[in-house]
Amino acid sequence: MAVNSPLPVAADLKPVKGIEIGFAEAGIKKPNRKDLLVMKLAEGATVSGVFTTNRFCAAPVQVSKANLAAMANGGKPVRALVVNTGNANAATGEQGLANAQATCAEVARLLGLEAQQVLPFSTGVILEQLPIEKLIAGLPAAVANLKLDNWFNAAEAIMTTDTQPKAASTTVTIGGHSVTMTGISKGAGMIKPNMATMLGYLAIDAKVAQPVLDELVKHAADHSFNSITIDGDTSTNDSFIVVATGAGSLAVDAATGAEYEALKEAVTDISRNLAQQIIRDGEGATKFMTITVEGGRNVEECRRIAYAVAHSPLVKTAFFASDPNLGRILAAIGYAGVDDLDTSKLDLYLDDVWVAKAGGRNPDYREEDGQRVMKQAEITVRATLGRGEASATVWTCDLSHDYVSINADYRS
Repeated sequence: MAVNSPLPVAADLKPVKGIEIGFAEAGIKKPNRKDLLVMKLAEGATVSGVFTTNRFCAAPVQVSKANLAAMANGGKPVRALVVNTGNANAATGEQGLANAQATCAEVARLLGLEAQQVLPFSTGVILEQLPIEKLIAGLPAAVANLKLDNWFNAAEAIMTTDTQPKAASTTVTIGGHSVTMTGISKGAGMIKPNMATMLGYLAIDAKVAQPVLDELVKHAADHSFNSITIDGDTSTNDSFIVVATGAGSLAVDAATGAEYEALKEAVTDISRNLAQQIIRDGEGATKFMTITVEGGRNVEECRRIAYAVAHSPLVKTAFFASDPNLGRILAAIGYAGVDDLDTSKLDLYLDDVWVAKAGGRNPDYREEDGQRVMKQAEITVRATLGRGEASATVWTCDLSHDYVSINADYRS
């Protein structure tokens, strides 16, 4: 069960004008489950995304990047997305690329588009060929039920080991214009996005120029999906896509000014919501942890230290056990790779409890206070370095027995 993350309510997920969604049960891995998703975009929509940095990036990632590059070089705009679960189509060689391209071609045929106008995405087991016949056979049903208010079904259709769908929706007012945005995400394991297995899709009804959207999506990803970790594994299939449908009244043509800043803040906020839902639903998770590092010389070193703490199996298992073995946190900070870190200036806090002072145990710290915090479902770890003004925050979860069991049984 996800940590303090209620199920999304279908009626609360607002339709976004300019994007229609259809799903199907194609039986790609298992029967009788939603596993195929099609998104049709209106003319005039702009699309941008960030993808995994894993060198074994999946065939659909390669095709999506190529199709976005073709659009940027004067090709026709992207008009559709297609997502399958049950198979990652990763490490599948030339046949995998051919299957991803065949997927685009069939979606294009059904929607009256060209294949380069379709972006494919896959998630599931790596090193197995995509059952392309099942996928293609399921596409007509997905196209047949395209409609505006299918967001909840879409969230269910992209799940793998997720215990619940992940979605968020909001309407904000920017410069007198109403802007609606709705998004979905999936992921519960193999999560350490470096733009995890992580997919995220966000639609907004503003009109956003392509260069502006390209900058916007990178900022949103860095402050959301690129600031989470469950197990430190970067997947072969990570993708985060933002679609600006252009169906609303707000138009943003430059990455400057009050309207852009307000839009950037709103898009980042909802992206962070979607990313944190992934952590709350981490495989076997019982704790949601915020790791904040302050007083660094630059953001990079703060992130390096925060991730060292967040990745550490020793730290994560201590949190699962509610064991205030907090020297593990200091050890992780020490091996994070900040070679000139002066540990005598470091302070460490567990929520409101001051644990370490000037690099050593705080004389006023009592273990029962640490244990009180460790028993909570949500915990903040804060380290202050005393060497500058920079800071960074990442979100993670604990590591439980269930994580091992889930991943041991994943292919069965």
